[in-house]
Amino acid sequence: MFKDKKILILGMARSGYEAAKTLIKEGAHVILNDKRTENEQKEAQVEELRQLGVELVFGSHPTDLLDESFSYLVKNPGIPNNHPYVQKAEELHIPVWNEVEVAYHLLPKNVVLIGITGTNGKTTTTTITYEILKEAFKEKVHLGGNIGYPLCSLLKEVKEGDIIVMEVSCQQGANFHAFHPHIGLVTNFSEAHIDFFGNYEAYKDAKAKMFYSQSENDIAILNIENEDVVHKLEGIKSKVKYFSSQNEINGCYIKDDVIYYYDEAVLPISKILLKGTHNLENIMGAIMIAKEFQVSNEVITKVLENFKGVEHRLEYSGTINGVKYYNDTEATNIKCSQIALSSFSEPTILILGGMERGQNFNDLAPFLQNVKAIVGIGTCRDRVLEFGKTQQIETYIYETLKEAFPKCVELGKEGDVVLLSPASASWDQYEKCEDRGCEFKNYIKDYLKIQENQ
Repeated sequence: MFKDKKILILGMARSGYEAAKTLIKEGAHVILNDKRTENEQKEAQVEELRQLGVELVFGSHPTDLLDESFSYLVKNPGIPNNHPYVQKAEELHIPVWNEVEVAYHLLPKNVVLIGITGTNGKTTTTTITYEILKEAFKEKVHLGGNIGYPLCSLLKEVKEGDIIVMEVSCQQGANFHAFHPHIGLVTNFSEAHIDFFGNYEAYKDAKAKMFYSQSENDIAILNIENEDVVHKLEGIKSKVKYFSSQNEINGCYIKDDVIYYYDEAVLPISKILLKGTHNLENIMGAIMIAKEFQVSNEVITKVLENFKGVEHRLEYSGTINGVKYYNDTEATNIKCSQIALSSFSEPTILILGGMERGQNFNDLAPFLQNVKAIVGIGTCRDRVLEFGKTQQIETYIYETLKEAFPKCVELGKEGDVVLLSPASASWDQYEKCEDRGCEFKNYIKDYLKIQENQ
């Protein structure tokens, strides 16, 4: 399909690197362009691509690089569709793809592709689904997509009849064409990435795109309690199945603290370690996928009673003096922090704040009934202080998490929860939000070591 085709890859990163290796091996003439200089790239990757015959253009986006001689533009998902190269490709009628679309056309026959998307919970749902299917089918199951493994990187190990569990991002979905999963799942829709897409409708369009290409032989699993999901996917060709955390339905639901799948009791909620209604929704979605493969309740229960969660997403991180600490650094927006706060009934000390982006903290107000204190950090900490005062909640502010953490320990009493759920990006002080979460967990470990040595 790609042999002798001239292809421009826009953006290096992981997806561009893997796409370049894949396409050059398919016999394409590949040019990879990235605005970062060669010194900013990974030296080993650059050398490998050069040895394979990939032409590399670093440091800028030359205006004359893209012309009608190209068959495809393969874009890194993080680059918006208003990039000059994308606009020029559309003018020249050159298809704009991404790494996932490339890999999709090269998958072996009879591979079962599972695509999981949504605004919140997709990483947790993807991970749980993978763990259940891996327990049931061992080496036949592969994990990929937005969760960290480009689909192209799996091509060398996936065999006919294997199962791929993929997390699919909205940025990936924006440039899908033929790509579609045999089983697709949506956790929920809420406003996000508006700076990338321009408006909420365009964001939902990108999320929904993979379902529009499904056939009547495919399956779509949807959260019936999310109206935006249900309305956006009305009329798709695939067979639609639902899960609900609120009502008994013809699908997966909760009754008397037990999860049911079409009236079959699967497992009691008491066996599940994860907290929160949102996690029960994630789990029900994963169960529905597993049941498409006739996975037993015993296997499902075995995985779920040991699953502690995805790192940095409402992750239990330790107990100090009877106070439980949770790392939810991935809560970089208000919606995620609302979900986190809804997960606890214990008295909670909330660590809030980070990069100043004009966050409307007032939207957290209905979720603060169990919050006994707020500790503000980051460049928006003064607004956190104002917010705390308006809510008549004891509030303290510090520039850094390092300065704030001892105050959290001081405030915590046995039975309390300390929750890092900042509702803010981390770029004011960290390269990525995971670094903030790791720092938080390191402080917990340090305190525990001190206690051990006393």
